[in-house]
Amino acid sequence: MKARTLIKIFFGIDTADGDGVKLTRIIGSPQLNMLDPFLLLDCFASDQAQDYIGGFPEHPHRGIETVTYLLNGKMRHKDNAGNEGIIEPGGVQWMTAGRGILHSEMPEQEDGLLQGFQLWVNLPRSAKMTAPRYQEYAPDTIAVEHLAGGGSIKVIAGKTDLGTIGPVINDYVFPTYMDISLPAGSSFSQAITQGHNAFIYLLEGEVIIEGDNESQDIITSNDPQTLLAKTLGILSDGEQVKVTATKQGSRFLLIAGKPLNEPVARGGPFVMNTEAEIQQAFVDYQRGLF
Repeated sequence: MKARTLIKIFFGIDTADGDGVKLTRIIGSPQLNMLDPFLLLDCFASDQAQDYIGGFPEHPHRGIETVTYLLNGKMRHKDNAGNEGIIEPGGVQWMTAGRGILHSEMPEQEDGLLQGFQLWVNLPRSAKMTAPRYQEYAPDTIAVEHLAGGGSIKVIAGKTDLGTIGPVINDYVFPTYMDISLPAGSSFSQAITQGHNAFIYLLEGEVIIEGDNESQDIITSNDPQTLLAKTLGILSDGEQVKVTATKQGSRFLLIAGKPLNEPVARGGPFVMNTEAEIQQAFVDYQRGLF
C-alpha cells in the first residue's frame, strides 16, 4: 500500500469568533483557505471564562455541515426548529445546515476548562438545499478501539483497519474522523481511501509520519516527517498512513474526506457554489425564510 507522507505543516492564527470566543483557526485562515471538502477548523481551549463565556449566539448557516467535538466542558445548542441539547465532554454533533438554519452554541458552564473543535464540511451542489438535520452522539455511544500497544482510537466517522465503525453517516464526502492516543514509542496505521484529502491535527506530544517522502513541497523547520503539538499536517495522497509517537505519548485527530471539486463561494456563514447563490442566501435570511 502506498504510504501517505507529511507534505505541509500549518500552525493556524489566533482569532476570535461568536461573542468574543478566543480560538485558533487553522483551516479557513489566510495560510490554509480550505482543504476540499473541509472549509474551516477552529480549535478552542481555555480555562479562563472571559475567553469563552460569550459563546456563539444565534446565527445562520446554509450549504455546509458543522461538526462540534468537545474534549472538555459542555455546550448547549438551540435552533429555530425547536431542537435543543447539550454536547458533553467526548460528545459530537454533526449538523447538516442544508437550505438554512438558525442556531446558537453557548457554554453550559461559568468556569473551568472548555476545549474542543469545530470543523466545517462542504456540501455538494446537489445537497446544499437539503432539509437541516442533526447527528448527535453522547460519549458512551462512540466506539473506542483499544490498540495492542496500549493506545486507543475513538471512531467518530469511518472504519478502522480492524473493523470498528464510527456512528456518523455521511454519503457526501465519506469522512474519516478519529481521535487517536498513542503511548511513547508505539505506532498506529490506518488505511485511507486513495484520492481523499487527509490531515492530522496533533493535540499533544510529537509524532513521526512514516513513509518514503518524495515531495519537495515541505513547510517545516524540523525533520520533514515530524509533527509537533498544536500543528496541522497535510498528508500526501496514498492508501495508508502510519504514525509513531516519539519519546512522549501523543494524541491527534485524523480527518479525511472525498473532495467535491466544485466551485466555492463564501459569504460569512453561507457557503454555496456561486456569488448569486450567496446573495440569495442573505435575502432569504433577511426575509425570515430559514
